[in-house]
Amino acid sequence: MNYIEVQLTVSAEYTDMLMAELAELGFESFVETDEGLEAYIPEPDFSEMGLHEMLARYQPVTAIGHSWKALEKKNWNEEWERSYEPIEVGRDVRVRAQFHEPDERFRYELLITPKMSFGTGHHETTWLVMNEQLSLPHQGLDVLDVGCGTGILAILARKLGAAELLAFDIDEWAVENTRENFSLNEISESAEVFQGTITDVPEGRRFGGILANINRNILLNEIPRYVQHLLPAGWLVVSGFYETDAPDIIRCAEAQGLTCQRMQTRNQWATVVFTS
Repeated sequence: MNYIEVQLTVSAEYTDMLMAELAELGFESFVETDEGLEAYIPEPDFSEMGLHEMLARYQPVTAIGHSWKALEKKNWNEEWERSYEPIEVGRDVRVRAQFHEPDERFRYELLITPKMSFGTGHHETTWLVMNEQLSLPHQGLDVLDVGCGTGILAILARKLGAAELLAFDIDEWAVENTRENFSLNEISESAEVFQGTITDVPEGRRFGGILANINRNILLNEIPRYVQHLLPAGWLVVSGFYETDAPDIIRCAEAQGLTCQRMQTRNQWATVVFTS
């Protein structure tokens, strides 16, 4: 799959807001630059009109220069690897590529091959979910990773003691990348990755923990299905939405019998933890 790279020239004070709006348009990954922001979206999902309409809303308050170009997969990999830096979650987790040196100060080091998959750790929502995972029980639990991207959340789940892992994504490239990253982290036993959606998870399969870092609309539609796959006293972590959307997410989950335990935010993005 080819991707579109959009380059925005804008003041740093607006980059977080723009990332939130671009994510709603389907953009999956972002790189902050000295000039502003680079954003990436699958070519079939790109709407130049939608981009122009979104940017027009900022005209009264700030000038935003923009351009875009199509990237082939090979070009994307080269571009991303040039800009990829290790991610640190507190003092416990470090996400790095193979070309970075290990750092023994961290309890958990996760290896990934940086490709065009949402979930490399740079985005606030991925960071938020990993941060929440550190305080949730994983030992001996089966864990489901919904929309796995790079598989980074499932990898951390295994390092935290998860028993069986099931991960899926609608993007073939993400599934391929997750399998590669599982291998890099020596995860092979009791770990399955497939291309599909929540409807493809066997009806009777239950999990002690579910991780869903997607977006507002998919979550509102699929939370009832997640509940069907959650064991009693299990936990559900959802993210991928702006903090202003959290009340809708919480109402939806509570209507399905879940209990909201806490919400955390980072640069106006939100993660919410529920229990059954």
